[in-house]
Amino acid sequence: MKITDIKILKMSAEQHKSETNNWLFVKIYTDSGIYGVGEGSLQYKDKALEAEILDFGKFLIDLDPFDIEYIWTSMYRRVTWTGGAVTMSAISAIDMALWDIKGKSLDVPVYQLLGGKVRDQVPIYANGWFEGLQSQKEHAEAAYKTINEGYKCLKFYPFIGSYVIDNEGLEKGVGLVKSVRESVGNEIQMGIDIRARLDFGSAIQVAKKLEQYNISWIEEPIQFDNPVLMGEFAKRISIPVATGEQLYNRWDFQPIFDQKSISIIQPDVCHAGGISELKKIATAAETNFISVAPHNSNGPISTVASIHLDMNIPNCYKQEIFVSFLERYRKVLTNNIIIEDGFVIPPSGPGWGTDLDEEALKNFPPSEYVPIESEPYTDFF
Repeated sequence: MKITDIKILKMSAEQHKSETNNWLFVKIYTDSGIYGVGEGSLQYKDKALEAEILDFGKFLIDLDPFDIEYIWTSMYRRVTWTGGAVTMSAISAIDMALWDIKGKSLDVPVYQLLGGKVRDQVPIYANGWFEGLQSQKEHAEAAYKTINEGYKCLKFYPFIGSYVIDNEGLEKGVGLVKSVRESVGNEIQMGIDIRARLDFGSAIQVAKKLEQYNISWIEEPIQFDNPVLMGEFAKRISIPVATGEQLYNRWDFQPIFDQKSISIIQPDVCHAGGISELKKIATAAETNFISVAPHNSNGPISTVASIHLDMNIPNCYKQEIFVSFLERYRKVLTNNIIIEDGFVIPPSGPGWGTDLDEEALKNFPPSEYVPIESEPYTDFF
């Protein structure tokens, strides 16, 4: 079997803080008639990502798609400049498509290729249930509605604003957490994502205030760039710390492991090297007794691929699911993911067990945007 062609597909993403984000997919074709689908969604950088994938595609032509390790290592090592968001997202998309081809060719799901499943279903946490909400009452009502739909774990972002938190911002955020906790009760798990908005001292203030609310994890409490400081932060609080959504490979994660204080890592299958690299990152994390909760604010193939990985790795903590994206997933997938009672299972069938409906994608033409200006993170200043 040989690779014969590579194609890029794009669609507008479901709205999340912005109306101008896109999801990007790659299809890799072979001379056997089998093709594979991957995703490399890279918010506001999809034009650069498309160019990188198509350039890599020239190298892929006539290669055996089963040689996944050779192809991955070549794209990472046999280049003058490597790593970073664009290159690693391109590698991720291609890698996912190759795993899909292999699964389809051998008539088995991808998780079987990884060594088989260690669980029958994957625990999940709900993100995106709070879109557009402001008040404590709105958050409490939306959280209650979400758990009544079967979700057993929620995550949200109650702390926004300036880098150095003031008393008003502190009390507002803590009030939102308190209202949600009182609404859902103590049995529901709850994660708080700071999204690297705070300085070290402000994040410590927030964590100390949150301890009374039985928080399952605090995510990216400070900026991710300094693993030593992130590790020091984790040692000073009693809430487990999660980080890693903007790290791109096993070498990026090593300094986090070296801190011996981070509880949960969150590599993203669209950005951290695809299935091949996330499997290696997860294994490295297991040797350090760290759990893995794959980050996932992307499109449907990212979600499906993450679930296949979760089925296989022993140290899976939970899978992130944007509940606000699910309806759009259903409209473009040929076979949907199944969510029940706080768990998810992948679609049934070889490869990913599902495909993209290209006719359905036409209903969601890609958005135009202005880098930086269109991005929603003005509250970082």
